[in-house]
Amino acid sequence: MKLEGRIIKFGNVEGEAIVSTEPIGFLGGVDPETGVIIEKGHPLEGKSIKGKILVFPTGKGSTVGSYILYKMKRKNTAPIGIINEDCEPITAVGVIISDIPCVDKIEINKIKNGDRIIIRGEKVVVE
Repeated sequence: MKLEGRIIKFGNVEGEAIVSTEPIGFLGGVDPETGVIIEKGHPLEGKSIKGKILVFPTGKGSTVGSYILYKMKRKNTAPIGIINEDCEPITAVGVIISDIPCVDKIEINKIKNGDRIIIRGEKVVVE
């Protein structure tokens, strides 16, 4: 299945999807040392986003979240790509400064955990 969205940070990447139906806050919601979601009660609590294509509706929380993404990229614990329904400024700044390909305006309900995802610019292929 092919989807097309809006480029937030251009890039080409392939990987496994990890999907959340809930927003993600990187400050306090993700351990930057491990890439594991630590927010209590979050659908992905205890799961690693390291090396995956992270799919979630939108970000939330503090603007420091942008720098958490940057720290994760430097520590090699970041997702390799991000897909959102609506990429808000915190996530947008984070992916831009961290050089993480990101596309939004995607119907994320069409993507399931474990799907193979290919991001090529604004195009998203779900296998």
